[in-house]
Amino acid sequence: MADQKKLVEAITPMNEDFAKWYTDIVKKAELIDYSSVRGCMILRPYGYAIWENIQRILDTRFKETGHENVAMPLFIPESLLQKEKDHVEGFAPEVAWVTYGGSEKLSERLCVRPTSETLFCEHFAHIIHSYRDLPKLYNQWCSVVRWEKTTRPFLRSVEFWWQEGHTMHETEEEARKETLQMLDIYASLCENELAMPVLKGQKTKKEQFAGAEATYTIEAMMHDGVALQAGTTHYFGQGFAKAFNIQFTGRDNKLAYPHQTSWGVSTRLIGGIIMTHGDDNGLVLPPAVAPIQVVIIPVAANKPGVMEKARELFARLKGLVRVKLDDSDNSPGWKYSEYEMKGVPLRLEIGPRDMENNQCVLVRRDNREKIVVSLDELEQKVPEALEAVRKGLYQKALDNRQNMTFDAKDWETFLSIAQKGNGFIRAMWCGDEECENKIKEETGLKSRCIPSDPALREPIADTCVCCGKPAKHLIFWGRQY
Repeated sequence: MADQKKLVEAITPMNEDFAKWYTDIVKKAELIDYSSVRGCMILRPYGYAIWENIQRILDTRFKETGHENVAMPLFIPESLLQKEKDHVEGFAPEVAWVTYGGSEKLSERLCVRPTSETLFCEHFAHIIHSYRDLPKLYNQWCSVVRWEKTTRPFLRSVEFWWQEGHTMHETEEEARKETLQMLDIYASLCENELAMPVLKGQKTKKEQFAGAEATYTIEAMMHDGVALQAGTTHYFGQGFAKAFNIQFTGRDNKLAYPHQTSWGVSTRLIGGIIMTHGDDNGLVLPPAVAPIQVVIIPVAANKPGVMEKARELFARLKGLVRVKLDDSDNSPGWKYSEYEMKGVPLRLEIGPRDMENNQCVLVRRDNREKIVVSLDELEQKVPEALEAVRKGLYQKALDNRQNMTFDAKDWETFLSIAQKGNGFIRAMWCGDEECENKIKEETGLKSRCIPSDPALREPIADTCVCCGKPAKHLIFWGRQY
Protein backbone atom coordinates (compact mmCIF):
# COMPACT_ATOMS: atom_id res chain seq x y z
CA MET A 1 0.00 0.00 0.00
CA ALA A 2 3.03 2.31 0.19
CA ASP A 3 2.90 2.91 -3.57
CA GLN A 4 -0.79 3.77 -3.36
CA LYS A 5 -0.21 6.25 -0.54
CA LYS A 6 2.65 7.92 -2.37
CA LEU A 7 0.57 8.35 -5.52
CA VAL A 8 -2.35 9.90 -3.65
CA GLU A 9 -0.07 12.27 -1.75
CA ALA A 10 1.33 13.53 -5.06
CA ILE A 11 -1.92 15.47 -5.66
CA THR A 12 -2.24 18.79 -3.86
CA PRO A 13 -5.53 18.76 -1.90
CA MET A 14 -8.30 20.67 -3.62
CA ASN A 15 -9.13 22.79 -0.57
CA GLU A 16 -5.48 23.73 -0.11
CA ASP A 17 -4.75 25.06 -3.60
CA PHE A 18 -7.41 24.51 -6.29
CA ALA A 19 -5.20 25.66 -9.17
CA LYS A 20 -2.33 23.40 -8.12
CA TRP A 21 -4.76 20.50 -7.58
CA TYR A 22 -5.99 20.96 -11.15
CA THR A 23 -2.48 21.07 -12.63
CA ASP A 24 -1.44 17.99 -10.64
CA ILE A 25 -4.35 16.01 -12.06
CA VAL A 26 -3.82 16.91 -15.71
CA LYS A 27 -0.16 15.91 -15.39
CA LYS A 28 -0.37 12.84 -13.16
CA ALA A 29 -3.41 11.36 -14.91
CA GLU A 30 -1.32 11.66 -18.09
CA LEU A 31 -3.77 13.91 -19.93
CA ILE A 32 -1.24 16.44 -21.20
CA ASP A 33 2.42 17.34 -21.29
CA TYR A 34 3.89 20.79 -21.74
CA SER A 35 5.63 21.60 -25.01
CA SER A 36 8.56 23.92 -25.70
CA VAL A 37 6.14 26.47 -27.19
CA ARG A 38 4.74 28.74 -24.46
CA GLY A 39 1.08 28.07 -23.79
CA CYS A 40 0.84 25.05 -26.10
CA MET A 41 0.03 21.63 -24.69
CA ILE A 42 0.66 18.10 -25.90
CA LEU A 43 -2.54 16.12 -25.68
CA ARG A 44 -1.41 12.66 -24.54
CA PRO A 45 -3.23 9.46 -25.62
CA TYR A 46 -5.46 9.26 -22.53
CA GLY A 47 -6.44 12.92 -22.81
CA TYR A 48 -6.98 12.61 -26.55
CA ALA A 49 -9.14 9.52 -26.04
CA ILE A 50 -11.51 11.59 -23.89
CA TRP A 51 -11.66 14.22 -26.64
CA GLU A 52 -12.28 11.50 -29.25
CA ASN A 53 -15.28 10.26 -27.27
CA ILE A 54 -16.68 13.80 -27.06
CA GLN A 55 -16.06 14.18 -30.81
CA ARG A 56 -17.83 10.91 -31.57
CA ILE A 57 -20.95 11.90 -29.63
CA LEU A 58 -21.15 15.37 -31.13
CA ASP A 59 -20.25 14.36 -34.67
CA THR A 60 -23.08 11.82 -34.66
CA ARG A 61 -25.56 14.47 -33.53
CA PHE A 62 -24.31 17.02 -36.05
CA LYS A 63 -24.81 14.54 -38.88
CA GLU A 64 -28.25 13.55 -37.56
CA THR A 65 -29.24 17.22 -37.92
CA GLY A 66 -27.95 17.46 -41.48
CA HIS A 67 -24.50 18.96 -40.95
CA GLU A 68 -21.46 18.03 -43.04
CA ASN A 69 -17.78 18.14 -42.11
CA VAL A 70 -15.36 20.26 -44.15
CA ALA A 71 -11.75 21.44 -43.76
CA MET A 72 -10.68 25.06 -44.16
CA PRO A 73 -7.14 26.47 -44.50
CA LEU A 74 -5.00 27.21 -41.47
CA PHE A 75 -4.10 30.72 -42.68
CA ILE A 76 -6.24 33.81 -43.28
CA PRO A 77 -4.91 36.71 -45.42
CA GLU A 78 -4.98 40.00 -43.51
CA SER A 79 -7.18 41.63 -46.15
CA LEU A 80 -9.77 38.88 -45.70
CA LEU A 81 -9.77 39.25 -41.92
CA GLN A 82 -10.24 43.01 -42.24
CA LYS A 83 -13.51 42.69 -44.15
CA GLU A 84 -15.65 42.48 -41.01
CA LYS A 85 -14.68 45.39 -38.74
CA ASP A 86 -16.22 44.27 -35.43
CA HIS A 87 -14.89 40.75 -35.88
CA VAL A 88 -11.28 41.76 -36.50
CA GLU A 89 -11.31 44.27 -33.62
CA GLY A 90 -12.56 41.57 -31.27
CA PHE A 91 -9.73 39.18 -32.16
CA ALA A 92 -6.87 41.63 -32.88
CA PRO A 93 -5.10 41.26 -29.49
CA GLU A 94 -5.01 37.44 -29.80
CA VAL A 95 -3.92 37.04 -33.43
CA ALA A 96 -0.65 35.32 -34.39
CA TRP A 97 0.83 36.47 -37.71
CA VAL A 98 3.01 34.75 -40.30
CA THR A 99 5.24 37.28 -42.05
CA TYR A 100 7.80 35.03 -43.80
CA GLY A 101 7.45 32.10 -46.17
CA GLY A 102 10.78 30.32 -46.11
CA SER A 103 13.38 33.10 -46.36
CA GLU A 104 11.13 35.56 -48.22
CA LYS A 105 9.00 38.21 -46.58
CA LEU A 106 5.34 37.81 -47.53
CA SER A 107 3.67 40.62 -49.46
CA GLU A 108 0.66 40.22 -47.15
CA ARG A 109 0.61 38.98 -43.58
CA LEU A 110 -1.20 35.73 -42.89
CA CYS A 111 -3.18 35.24 -39.70
CA VAL A 112 -3.08 31.81 -38.06
CA ARG A 113 -6.80 31.17 -37.68
CA PRO A 114 -8.27 32.17 -34.30
CA THR A 115 -11.66 31.16 -35.76
CA SER A 116 -12.82 30.66 -39.33
CA GLU A 117 -15.84 32.90 -40.04
CA THR A 118 -13.98 34.85 -42.72
CA LEU A 119 -12.70 31.72 -44.48
CA PHE A 120 -16.17 30.20 -44.55
CA CYS A 121 -17.67 33.45 -45.84
CA GLU A 122 -15.18 33.64 -48.70
CA HIS A 123 -16.12 30.07 -49.62
CA PHE A 124 -19.87 30.67 -49.24
CA ALA A 125 -19.61 33.62 -51.64
CA HIS A 126 -18.31 31.19 -54.27
CA ILE A 127 -20.93 28.47 -53.84
CA ILE A 128 -24.21 30.17 -52.81
CA HIS A 129 -26.17 31.57 -55.76
CA SER A 130 -29.80 30.53 -55.31
CA TYR A 131 -32.20 29.75 -52.49
CA ARG A 132 -31.87 26.17 -53.72
CA ASP A 133 -28.25 26.23 -52.43
CA LEU A 134 -29.47 26.86 -48.89
CA PRO A 135 -29.13 25.97 -46.15
CA LYS A 136 -25.40 25.30 -45.97
CA LEU A 137 -24.76 23.35 -42.76
CA TYR A 138 -21.00 22.97 -42.28
CA ASN A 139 -18.73 21.96 -39.40
CA GLN A 140 -15.01 21.46 -39.07
CA TRP A 141 -12.83 19.75 -36.44
CA CYS A 142 -9.51 21.54 -36.13
CA SER A 143 -7.18 23.49 -33.87
CA VAL A 144 -7.05 27.28 -33.63
CA VAL A 145 -4.53 29.74 -32.21
CA ARG A 146 -5.21 32.65 -29.83
CA TRP A 147 -2.19 34.35 -28.29
CA GLU A 148 -3.32 34.22 -24.67
CA LYS A 149 -1.19 36.00 -22.06
CA THR A 150 -2.09 33.63 -19.22
CA THR A 151 -2.59 29.96 -20.01
CA ARG A 152 -3.82 26.86 -18.23
CA PRO A 153 -4.16 23.36 -19.76
CA PHE A 154 -7.52 22.82 -21.49
CA LEU A 155 -9.03 26.01 -20.07
CA ARG A 156 -6.99 28.62 -21.90
CA SER A 157 -4.12 27.78 -24.22
CA VAL A 158 -2.45 29.39 -27.22
CA GLU A 159 -3.48 26.48 -29.44
CA PHE A 160 -6.53 24.36 -28.67
CA TRP A 161 -8.72 21.78 -30.38
CA TRP A 162 -12.37 22.38 -31.10
CA GLN A 163 -15.19 22.11 -33.59
CA GLU A 164 -16.64 25.15 -35.27
CA GLY A 165 -19.96 25.04 -37.07
CA HIS A 166 -20.80 27.61 -39.74
CA THR A 167 -24.19 27.73 -41.44
CA MET A 168 -26.04 29.90 -43.96
CA HIS A 169 -29.83 30.13 -44.16
CA GLU A 170 -32.51 31.58 -46.37
CA THR A 171 -34.41 33.30 -43.53
CA GLU A 172 -33.75 34.87 -40.14
CA GLU A 173 -36.25 32.51 -38.53
CA GLU A 174 -34.40 29.46 -39.85
CA ALA A 175 -31.00 30.79 -38.71
CA ARG A 176 -32.22 31.67 -35.23
CA LYS A 177 -33.78 28.21 -34.92
CA GLU A 178 -30.39 26.70 -35.88
CA THR A 179 -28.63 28.77 -33.21
CA LEU A 180 -30.92 27.50 -30.47
CA GLN A 181 -30.93 23.92 -31.79
CA MET A 182 -27.14 23.72 -31.53
CA LEU A 183 -27.24 25.21 -28.03
CA ASP A 184 -29.64 22.42 -27.05
CA ILE A 185 -27.25 19.82 -28.51
CA TYR A 186 -24.38 21.23 -26.44
CA ALA A 187 -26.50 21.33 -23.29
CA SER A 188 -27.62 17.74 -23.87
CA LEU A 189 -23.99 16.60 -24.24
CA CYS A 190 -22.95 18.32 -21.02
CA GLU A 191 -25.88 17.18 -18.91
CA ASN A 192 -26.50 13.67 -20.24
CA GLU A 193 -23.01 12.47 -21.22
CA LEU A 194 -20.66 14.67 -19.17
CA ALA A 195 -22.96 14.75 -16.10
CA MET A 196 -22.29 18.50 -15.94
CA PRO A 197 -25.32 20.71 -15.17
CA VAL A 198 -25.39 23.87 -17.29
CA LEU A 199 -27.32 27.11 -17.44
CA LYS A 200 -28.60 27.91 -20.93
CA GLY A 201 -29.08 31.53 -21.82
CA GLN A 202 -28.22 34.60 -23.87
CA LYS A 203 -25.15 36.74 -23.38
CA THR A 204 -25.49 40.48 -22.86
CA LYS A 205 -24.47 42.72 -25.75
CA LYS A 206 -21.18 43.49 -24.00
CA GLU A 207 -20.30 39.79 -23.73
CA GLN A 208 -21.49 38.59 -27.14
CA PHE A 209 -19.11 37.28 -29.82
CA ALA A 210 -17.38 39.85 -32.03
CA GLY A 211 -19.59 40.45 -35.07
CA ALA A 212 -22.64 38.60 -33.70
CA GLU A 213 -26.15 39.98 -33.28
CA ALA A 214 -26.89 37.46 -30.52
CA THR A 215 -24.73 35.01 -28.58
CA TYR A 216 -26.08 32.10 -26.54
CA THR A 217 -24.13 30.15 -23.95
CA ILE A 218 -24.09 27.17 -21.65
CA GLU A 219 -22.50 28.02 -18.29
CA ALA A 220 -21.24 25.34 -15.91
CA MET A 221 -20.16 25.75 -12.29
CA MET A 222 -16.93 24.15 -11.15
CA HIS A 223 -16.18 22.64 -7.70
CA ASP A 224 -14.87 25.99 -6.48
CA GLY A 225 -17.92 27.99 -7.58
CA VAL A 226 -16.21 29.59 -10.59
CA ALA A 227 -18.10 29.57 -13.90
CA LEU A 228 -16.90 27.88 -17.07
CA GLN A 229 -18.33 28.93 -20.42
CA ALA A 230 -18.73 25.43 -21.82
CA GLY A 231 -20.03 26.27 -25.30
CA THR A 232 -21.51 29.10 -27.37
CA THR A 233 -23.71 29.59 -30.41
CA HIS A 234 -24.04 32.82 -32.39
CA TYR A 235 -26.60 34.40 -34.70
CA PHE A 236 -24.79 36.78 -37.08
CA GLY A 237 -27.72 38.08 -39.06
CA GLN A 238 -26.56 39.35 -42.46
CA GLY A 239 -23.50 41.31 -41.29
CA PHE A 240 -20.84 38.94 -42.63
CA ALA A 241 -22.89 38.21 -45.76
CA LYS A 242 -22.97 41.90 -46.63
CA ALA A 243 -19.28 42.37 -45.84
CA PHE A 244 -18.38 39.46 -48.13
CA ASN A 245 -21.08 40.15 -50.71
CA ILE A 246 -22.74 36.74 -50.31
CA GLN A 247 -26.01 36.97 -52.23
CA PHE A 248 -28.56 34.53 -53.57
CA THR A 249 -31.57 34.75 -55.85
CA GLY A 250 -34.63 34.27 -53.68
CA ARG A 251 -37.94 32.59 -54.37
CA ASP A 252 -39.26 35.99 -55.52
CA ASN A 253 -36.44 36.20 -58.11
CA LYS A 254 -34.78 39.06 -56.18
CA LEU A 255 -31.26 39.14 -54.72
CA ALA A 256 -31.01 38.66 -50.95
CA TYR A 257 -28.36 38.16 -48.29
CA PRO A 258 -28.40 34.88 -46.34
CA HIS A 259 -28.56 34.72 -42.54
CA GLN A 260 -25.56 33.16 -40.78
CA THR A 261 -24.74 31.27 -37.58
CA SER A 262 -21.65 29.81 -35.96
CA TRP A 263 -21.17 27.62 -32.89
CA GLY A 264 -18.40 25.74 -31.11
CA VAL A 265 -17.13 23.73 -28.16
CA SER A 266 -13.53 22.82 -27.43
CA THR A 267 -11.14 20.74 -25.34
CA ARG A 268 -12.09 23.19 -22.58
CA LEU A 269 -14.82 20.64 -21.83
CA ILE A 270 -12.13 18.28 -20.53
CA GLY A 271 -11.07 20.96 -18.06
CA GLY A 272 -14.73 21.27 -17.09
CA ILE A 273 -14.98 17.52 -16.44
CA ILE A 274 -11.90 17.65 -14.20
CA MET A 275 -13.11 20.64 -12.17
CA THR A 276 -16.71 19.45 -11.90
CA HIS A 277 -16.11 15.83 -10.89
CA GLY A 278 -12.48 15.36 -9.81
CA ASP A 279 -11.40 14.76 -6.21
CA ASP A 280 -8.20 14.56 -4.19
CA ASN A 281 -7.42 11.12 -5.61
CA GLY A 282 -7.53 12.27 -9.22
CA LEU A 283 -9.93 12.23 -12.15
CA VAL A 284 -13.54 11.11 -11.90
CA LEU A 285 -14.78 10.51 -15.44
CA PRO A 286 -18.37 10.29 -16.66
CA PRO A 287 -18.83 6.83 -18.23
CA ALA A 288 -19.85 8.14 -21.66
CA VAL A 289 -16.43 9.69 -22.34
CA ALA A 290 -14.14 7.55 -20.15
CA PRO A 291 -11.53 5.80 -22.34
CA ILE A 292 -11.80 2.83 -19.94
CA GLN A 293 -15.26 2.35 -18.45
CA VAL A 294 -14.47 -0.81 -16.48
CA VAL A 295 -11.10 -2.08 -15.32
CA ILE A 296 -10.77 -5.71 -14.19
CA ILE A 297 -8.34 -6.27 -11.32
CA PRO A 298 -7.47 -9.91 -10.49
CA VAL A 299 -6.93 -10.37 -6.73
CA ALA A 300 -4.41 -13.07 -5.75
CA ALA A 301 -3.71 -13.54 -9.44
CA ASN A 302 -1.17 -16.26 -8.67
CA LYS A 303 -3.91 -18.54 -7.27
CA PRO A 304 -5.23 -21.27 -9.62
CA GLY A 305 -7.93 -20.13 -12.04
CA VAL A 306 -8.02 -16.43 -11.05
CA MET A 307 -6.36 -15.06 -14.17
CA GLU A 308 -8.35 -17.39 -16.39
CA LYS A 309 -11.60 -16.18 -14.81
CA ALA A 310 -10.52 -12.56 -15.22
CA ARG A 311 -9.88 -13.15 -18.91
CA GLU A 312 -13.25 -14.81 -19.24
CA LEU A 313 -14.98 -11.79 -17.70
CA PHE A 314 -13.00 -9.49 -19.99
CA ALA A 315 -14.23 -11.45 -23.03
CA ARG A 316 -17.83 -11.22 -21.80
CA LEU A 317 -17.68 -7.46 -21.29
CA LYS A 318 -15.56 -6.55 -24.30
CA GLY A 319 -18.45 -5.97 -26.70
CA LEU A 320 -20.58 -4.29 -24.04
CA VAL A 321 -18.34 -1.58 -22.58
CA ARG A 322 -14.82 -0.18 -22.94
CA VAL A 323 -13.03 -2.63 -20.65
CA LYS A 324 -9.41 -3.23 -19.67
CA LEU A 325 -7.90 -6.23 -17.89
CA ASP A 326 -4.81 -5.27 -15.89
CA ASP A 327 -2.82 -8.51 -15.79
CA SER A 328 0.46 -6.78 -14.88
CA ASP A 329 2.48 -7.90 -11.85
CA ASN A 330 1.77 -4.69 -9.92
CA SER A 331 -0.02 -5.17 -6.61
CA PRO A 332 -3.83 -4.83 -6.47
CA GLY A 333 -3.41 -1.80 -4.16
CA TRP A 334 -1.20 -0.05 -6.70
CA LYS A 335 -3.72 -0.80 -9.43
CA TYR A 336 -6.63 0.51 -7.37
CA SER A 337 -4.79 3.80 -6.90
CA GLU A 338 -3.69 4.00 -10.53
CA TYR A 339 -7.18 3.63 -11.96
CA GLU A 340 -8.66 5.94 -9.36
CA MET A 341 -6.14 8.53 -10.52
CA LYS A 342 -7.29 7.97 -14.11
CA GLY A 343 -10.95 8.29 -13.13
CA VAL A 344 -12.13 4.89 -14.42
CA PRO A 345 -15.85 4.82 -13.48
CA LEU A 346 -16.03 1.16 -12.41
CA ARG A 347 -13.52 -1.31 -10.98
CA LEU A 348 -14.24 -5.04 -11.11
CA GLU A 349 -12.40 -7.17 -8.54
CA ILE A 350 -12.25 -10.95 -8.88
CA GLY A 351 -10.39 -13.32 -6.53
CA PRO A 352 -10.52 -16.93 -5.25
CA ARG A 353 -13.27 -16.29 -2.72
CA ASP A 354 -15.36 -14.49 -5.36
CA MET A 355 -14.96 -17.43 -7.71
CA GLU A 356 -16.15 -19.84 -5.01
CA ASN A 357 -19.30 -17.76 -4.61
CA ASN A 358 -19.80 -17.17 -8.37
CA GLN A 359 -19.54 -13.42 -7.85
CA CYS A 360 -17.36 -10.37 -8.34
CA VAL A 361 -17.13 -6.97 -6.64
CA LEU A 362 -17.88 -3.73 -8.52
CA VAL A 363 -16.46 -0.53 -7.01
CA ARG A 364 -17.83 2.84 -8.13
CA ARG A 365 -15.25 5.59 -8.63
CA ASP A 366 -17.61 8.42 -7.72
CA ASN A 367 -18.48 7.28 -4.18
CA ARG A 368 -16.39 4.08 -3.70
CA GLU A 369 -19.55 2.02 -3.10
CA LYS A 370 -18.85 -1.71 -3.35
CA ILE A 371 -21.47 -3.86 -5.06
CA VAL A 372 -21.37 -7.65 -4.91
CA VAL A 373 -22.67 -9.00 -8.21
CA SER A 374 -23.49 -12.53 -9.30
CA LEU A 375 -21.47 -13.50 -12.35
CA ASP A 376 -24.71 -14.74 -13.89
CA GLU A 377 -25.97 -11.12 -13.93
CA LEU A 378 -22.75 -9.42 -15.01
CA GLU A 379 -23.97 -8.12 -18.39
CA GLN A 380 -26.98 -6.53 -16.71
CA LYS A 381 -25.35 -5.16 -13.57
CA VAL A 382 -22.33 -3.47 -15.18
CA PRO A 383 -24.39 -1.07 -17.38
CA GLU A 384 -26.69 -0.43 -14.40
CA ALA A 385 -23.70 0.50 -12.24
CA LEU A 386 -22.29 2.81 -14.93
CA GLU A 387 -25.63 4.59 -15.21
CA ALA A 388 -25.70 4.94 -11.41
CA VAL A 389 -22.26 6.59 -11.59
CA ARG A 390 -23.52 9.06 -14.21
CA LYS A 391 -26.59 9.96 -12.16
CA GLY A 392 -24.52 10.27 -9.00
CA LEU A 393 -22.04 12.61 -10.64
CA TYR A 394 -24.78 14.79 -12.09
CA GLN A 395 -26.68 15.08 -8.82
CA LYS A 396 -23.55 15.93 -6.86
CA ALA A 397 -22.65 18.68 -9.35
CA LEU A 398 -26.21 20.00 -9.36
CA ASP A 399 -26.28 20.10 -5.55
CA ASN A 400 -23.00 22.02 -5.59
CA ARG A 401 -24.43 24.60 -8.01
CA GLN A 402 -27.63 25.00 -6.01
CA ASN A 403 -25.70 25.40 -2.76
CA MET A 404 -23.51 28.07 -4.35
CA THR A 405 -26.24 30.12 -6.07
CA PHE A 406 -27.46 33.18 -4.19
CA ASP A 407 -30.08 35.90 -4.71
CA ALA A 408 -29.27 39.60 -4.28
CA LYS A 409 -32.05 42.20 -4.43
CA ASP A 410 -29.93 45.21 -3.50
CA TRP A 411 -26.36 46.45 -3.95
CA GLU A 412 -25.26 45.89 -0.35
CA THR A 413 -26.36 42.24 -0.46
CA PHE A 414 -24.66 41.79 -3.84
CA LEU A 415 -21.36 43.18 -2.50
CA SER A 416 -21.59 41.09 0.66
CA ILE A 417 -22.12 37.83 -1.27
CA ALA A 418 -19.38 38.68 -3.78
CA GLN A 419 -16.87 39.36 -1.00
CA LYS A 420 -17.56 36.05 0.75
CA GLY A 421 -16.38 33.90 -2.16
CA ASN A 422 -17.36 32.28 -5.43
CA GLY A 423 -20.69 31.13 -6.79
CA PHE A 424 -23.50 32.45 -8.96
CA ILE A 425 -25.43 35.53 -7.89
CA ARG A 426 -28.90 36.03 -9.34
CA ALA A 427 -29.72 39.72 -9.57
CA MET A 428 -31.83 42.11 -11.63
CA TRP A 429 -30.27 44.39 -14.25
CA CYS A 430 -31.53 47.49 -16.04
CA GLY A 431 -29.82 46.65 -19.33
CA ASP A 432 -27.33 49.52 -19.10
CA GLU A 433 -23.71 48.60 -19.89
CA GLU A 434 -22.51 51.12 -17.29
CA CYS A 435 -24.01 48.99 -14.53
CA GLU A 436 -22.50 45.85 -16.03
CA ASN A 437 -19.08 47.52 -16.10
CA LYS A 438 -19.43 48.80 -12.52
CA ILE A 439 -20.29 45.33 -11.21
CA LYS A 440 -17.24 43.87 -12.92
CA GLU A 441 -14.90 46.65 -11.73
CA GLU A 442 -16.04 46.56 -8.10
CA THR A 443 -16.56 42.82 -7.61
CA GLY A 444 -14.72 40.97 -10.39
CA LEU A 445 -18.00 39.31 -11.40
CA LYS A 446 -19.17 39.22 -15.01
CA SER A 447 -22.62 38.59 -16.41
CA ARG A 448 -22.86 34.90 -17.28
CA CYS A 449 -26.22 34.87 -19.05
CA ILE A 450 -29.87 35.86 -19.18
CA PRO A 451 -31.32 32.38 -18.47
CA SER A 452 -33.52 30.66 -21.06
CA ASP A 453 -35.50 28.64 -18.50
CA PRO A 454 -38.64 30.69 -17.64
CA ALA A 455 -38.48 29.46 -14.04
CA LEU A 456 -34.93 30.79 -13.65
CA ARG A 457 -35.79 34.05 -15.46
CA GLU A 458 -38.59 34.96 -13.07
CA PRO A 459 -37.91 38.47 -11.57
CA ILE A 460 -36.76 38.57 -7.95
CA ALA A 461 -37.06 42.39 -7.70
CA ASP A 462 -38.37 45.34 -9.70
CA THR A 463 -35.19 47.39 -9.82
CA CYS A 464 -31.60 47.01 -11.00
CA VAL A 465 -29.29 45.73 -8.26
CA CYS A 466 -26.68 48.31 -9.24
CA CYS A 467 -28.45 51.62 -10.02
CA GLY A 468 -31.99 51.18 -8.71
CA LYS A 469 -33.65 51.93 -12.07
CA PRO A 470 -36.43 49.68 -13.39
CA ALA A 471 -35.05 46.23 -14.19
CA LYS A 472 -35.26 44.53 -17.59
CA HIS A 473 -33.56 41.16 -17.02
CA LEU A 474 -32.58 38.68 -14.35
CA ILE A 475 -28.89 37.92 -14.79
CA PHE A 476 -26.64 35.19 -13.40
CA TRP A 477 -23.34 36.80 -12.38
CA GLY A 478 -20.10 35.02 -11.48
CA ARG A 479 -16.34 34.78 -11.77
CA GLN A 480 -15.08 32.83 -14.75
CA TYR A 481 -12.25 30.64 -15.97
